[in-house]
Amino acid sequence: MAEVQLNGISKAFGKTQAVKDITMTIGDGDFVVLLGPTGAGKTTTLRLISGLEKLDSGSVFIGGRDVVHDTPAQRDVAMVFQQYSLYPHLTVRDNLAFPLRSPILKTPEDEITRKVQEIAEILQIPHKLDNKATALSGGEMQRVSIGRALVRNPSIYLMDEPLSSLDAKLRADLRVELKRIQADLGSTLLYVTHDQIEAMTMATHIGVLEEGQLVQYGTPKEVYENPVSVYVASRLGQPRINILPSNLFPGTHKGPQIGLRPENIQQGDGIEARVLRSEHLGDQTRLHLEVQGHPVTTLTDPHQDVGSDATIKISPQNPLYFDASGARVV
Repeated sequence: MAEVQLNGISKAFGKTQAVKDITMTIGDGDFVVLLGPTGAGKTTTLRLISGLEKLDSGSVFIGGRDVVHDTPAQRDVAMVFQQYSLYPHLTVRDNLAFPLRSPILKTPEDEITRKVQEIAEILQIPHKLDNKATALSGGEMQRVSIGRALVRNPSIYLMDEPLSSLDAKLRADLRVELKRIQADLGSTLLYVTHDQIEAMTMATHIGVLEEGQLVQYGTPKEVYENPVSVYVASRLGQPRINILPSNLFPGTHKGPQIGLRPENIQQGDGIEARVLRSEHLGDQTRLHLEVQGHPVTTLTDPHQDVGSDATIKISPQNPLYFDASGARVV
């Protein structure tokens, strides 16, 4: 594995600036997640690192080596795409072996057999090795797709929303499995997603992208607890952070907008809020409130039964403050 450095990389398509001056270091063995909505520049960043797109400016170093003029094959990266990208006429065994048989790697057949078996065991699909790819379920096909990258042992794995097309349960299972595999292999991995749960549960570091720019980079805890803007604060947390006018609450405030995570709203005293509805989720109950015409979501005891149109009192706890433009006020 290797450290990857991005130094001021930029890419435009016509008049659209897809990536703008991104500088970031992906440490050796880190699991870095790029988080942002569609169009934020996540996939373009992956393609610039892999060499599938040409930089307009900036540089990419992999393992201390400038790879800007290298072809994708020379960069020693492995990419997993959102779609499975398997060869349907080949068995699972041959799909996994295919990258190792490339003219560049020239892996001996006995080594291919060993590696394919090892990766199949890690992915828990050894019993599927002789099945055609078309005979697999969606989750199994995505495991094979991930396995084709894992057999390579490259400098860095690049993954472009590989779990987004799976159902919720399978996505949760593979999320845990992928993090386990990455930790066991000690691999360097850059993962793209718009799913904040994937980012929070898997990443050692999160890079938040907005319109092609890297607006914050840090550990999941740092980004969640100390967001630099309303945009970043809204990207992490489920339910989403409540952004409200500060003057709804009495006292002195640092900025015109106050940000309250649902878990940072204290109940029992403060200003009055009307309960619109409650959602009982087993381990927690979400209350959807209205405060002077503003919607507010908070959490309450799962055993507490709060009826609609009830009135409760709430007050802020550990609030975040933002200025009128949405920038954090510290």
